Amino acid sequence: MASWLPETLFEIVGQGPAPSKDYYQLLVTRFQVIFRWWKISLRSEYRSAKPGETKETHEDFLEKSHLQDSLLLNIISYLDLEDIARLSQTSRRFAKLCMSEELWEQIVRSSCDHITPDMRALAQDLGWRRMYFTNKLQLQRHLRKRKQRQGSQRKQSALDAHVPAAGK
Repeated sequence: MASWLPETLFEIVGQGPAPSKDYYQLLVTRFQVIFRWWKISLRSEYRSAKPGETKETHEDFLEKSHLQDSLLLNIISYLDLEDIARLSQTSRRFAKLCMSEELWEQIVRSSCDHITPDMRALAQDLGWRRMYFTNKLQLQRHLRKRKQRQGSQRKQSALDAHVPAAGK
């Protein structure tokens, strides 16, 4: 029976982060995951380097979870929210990845122009996923409350430092 899926399911090609000039390709086909790289360098020890390639079945690729999780999280971060929800229902592993703080931190960072230290601290309190789904007004309220709590804690600490201990 013919498959409704195309041969190539996913492909991304890009250049490594600066100062690297290396090129990479990740290709997911119906039957395997292919990773290719091309070393680009003016250094003499790399001039004779040939392009590299690894091919693995989907099962072999997914078994190397500790190496692949960061790559999978990066790919998942580009999906629509509906697709993330669907993907999380496919397996325990994808459910864990789709609920992970690392994924939601990547999503928040890609959707925000700038993350302030206060926002980062709030994300540590609330969680990146909850922060993503909280509207801006509620986030501002959370930030104000957090600053007020910190201010009152500092005042209390200052008072405690100046009040002599009872019974001395």
